[in-house]
Parts: sequence; structure tokens; C-alpha cells
Amino acid sequence: MNILKVSNLRVWDELTGQVIVPNSSFHIKQGNCLSIVGESGSGKSMTCRAIMRLNRGSIRQSGDILFRDVNLAELSDKKIRSLRGKHLCMIMQHGMRAFDPSCVIGVHIRETLAQHYGLNRSESEARMIIAMESVRLKDPAQIMNKYPHQLSGGMLQRIMIALAIVLKPDLIIADEPTTALDAISQYEVVEQLLELRSRMGCAIILVSHDLRIVQKLADEVLVMKAGVIVERGTAQDIFSNARHEYTKYLVSSKLALNKHFHKVMGGTGIVDR
Repeated sequence: MNILKVSNLRVWDELTGQVIVPNSSFHIKQGNCLSIVGESGSGKSMTCRAIMRLNRGSIRQSGDILFRDVNLAELSDKKIRSLRGKHLCMIMQHGMRAFDPSCVIGVHIRETLAQHYGLNRSESEARMIIAMESVRLKDPAQIMNKYPHQLSGGMLQRIMIALAIVLKPDLIIADEPTTALDAISQYEVVEQLLELRSRMGCAIILVSHDLRIVQKLADEVLVMKAGVIVERGTAQDIFSNARHEYTKYLVSSKLALNKHFHKVMGGTGIVDR
């Protein structure tokens, strides 16, 4: 069963006339992970923000975005806001952008949970403490009294994942969730996304440059170049039997980097961990 079906999505800049995504169509099944890969500027993030209706300024879009048979493209701003968080959740590349810098983390959490579930302060904090502990955040009560700039990128990512655990959305969009993190934090975030999917049975759209993470998480993969989906298939097919030259280039680049890393490290079994 498809939880999301995108048909003929077009994204363009009204001021410049530049077409960023000319015509994309794809779907994702309940409980599956769909990964969108491609070089910077290929339209991956614009596609994700279009699904969430979060593109700002002069960016315009057309096409149909069916979420459980509801066309998100036709909803009012008020209605789409009511779906964000509780049903559609986005984990951003830079955690700092997800939180109001003028407020402590706890304020954002309490307002979000009050809006979607009507929880009071003590109820929202109690649920968040349990969720934050489950993603290995120490002293969650103390963390909720800190401003975003006082926390690391890895901590902010884990807070977003913990909030998703409490919100229990049907679909999570993770836009480059590990790019700004160190290697240890990357590993932890990937493991937490796996746990989140296993625990909740939610669907995930994963945008990532890191093909190791894609190979670990994704069921299906879309390859984008210059706003166009040039190849799609199961993760196994994409990595073992790519057909498009651009996909072959991406996969071969990953293998070359792995071999170089293996040579530098001088160990066995290190690269694919």
C-alpha cells in the first residue's frame, strides 16, 4: 500500500524562470525507506520541501502529492500545518534550523506537543524525557533548558528523532541527516533511524550523499540529476546492477573511496562498517 504518491511534480523559481524539478513522479510504500541520491543541486531537497510545502520565497510548485489519498497540494496553509509533525515529520540537515534560536529547546517541544496532542507541560516533558533517553541523550531535563546554539549538531539531530518518537508520524523525511556530523554521531543517527522505523513502522524518505548509509537503510532508490529522476530501483539493483551512466559513476565513486580508505587505514573489514 502506497502511503505517498507524487505525480508530475514541477518546481520552479518564479523570479528567474529556472525550472529546478521539471517533472517527477514516484511513490513510497507503508513502512519502506525510499532514498533520493544525487549530486548537490540535483533537486533532492527541493523535492522534499515541496512534499512538506516548505519551499519559500519565489519557489513555486505544481503537480499532485497524495498522502493517504489526501492531496497535499490542494490543502490550505492551516491544514498542511496541522499535518506537519503529527503525520509528516522532517528531520533537517542542520538541526539549528529546526528550532527557534530565541527559545530554549523545551519551549519548542512543549508548543509542538500541545498543538498536536493537547499535552500540558508535565505530560509533554515526561514523554520527551523517555524518548530522549531512548536515543541516548543524557540529562534530558537539563537539555530542554538549553538554547539550540548550546548543543552540538548530533544532539540536535537526536532531539528531532526523539520528538518524532513522541509524535509518531506516518512519514519521516530525513534530509541529509548525517552530513554535518562526525563519524560517531553519524553512526548513532543511522542506528536511531533504523530503530525508529522498526519501532513505529513508519515510512522514511532519506536524502543522502553517503551511499553507505543509503545501502544500509533504503529499500528503494531514486537517482536524480539536474532535477530529473534518471534511474530508480531496489537498493540491491542500484548498487549491483546500475544501468544509467550517472548511477554507475556514483556507485563507482563510492567503491573508489572505500578502496582508498581501506588502503590508508591498512585494515580489513573496516570500510564497510
